[in-house]
Amino acid sequence: MEGESGSGSGSGSGELKLYSFWWSTCSFRVRIALNFKGLKYEYKSVNLLKGEQFSPEFMKLNPSGNVPVLVDGDTLVADSFAILMYLENKYPHHYPLLPQDIHKRAINYQAANIVSSSIQPLQKVATLKCIEEKISSDPDVKLAWAQHYIKKGFVALERLLKDYAGRFATGDEVYLADLFLAPQIHAAIKRFNVDMTQFPLLSRLNEAYHETPAFQDAMPEKQPDTPLASAS
Repeated sequence: MEGESGSGSGSGSGELKLYSFWWSTCSFRVRIALNFKGLKYEYKSVNLLKGEQFSPEFMKLNPSGNVPVLVDGDTLVADSFAILMYLENKYPHHYPLLPQDIHKRAINYQAANIVSSSIQPLQKVATLKCIEEKISSDPDVKLAWAQHYIKKGFVALERLLKDYAGRFATGDEVYLADLFLAPQIHAAIKRFNVDMTQFPLLSRLNEAYHETPAFQDAMPEKQPDTPLASAS
């Protein structure tokens, strides 16, 4: 596991460390939040492809063997949703991740939950590896599996957000839903070759994310452990 400086532009009351992997959508969510809140952090790379998440060192931080993990001084928080809520509660004035309106807040939770429970777990490395070992080693089978659940989730998200979306998922400000949507859309396009012409609302949101520095600085391709970084 390697440490690098993060790209946040502000400072918090403690020394933040984020255990992350460049293409992990869950880690991507937290990087976006840290950027919006302007919190500096040390980037600690955990290579999922090499199995570093199962090393004794990392398992002490998170027994489930998943990234991300946030260390804030003496406080350790694992799981992206828990980390985002921790950041929101500890740094509420650094940029709110949730709207004040209780109904709009519920829509944000719904959208985040569709991504975190109905899409991401079914396309993660461990799931696809299990399919390869127990069902078929044909890469087209794994791809079809991932595409099926991504598209199913995207259909639900298009329907959920159609009456709420503005420039971003639930209006003209970035909130929790966007932190989950941006990484998932990016993965759908870059890793799973999903045809986004079927999803005009999500495609429009993706364009807005690409125009927003806090999203762009959190992109997998810009992280210190991306293969592109080592090749440059």
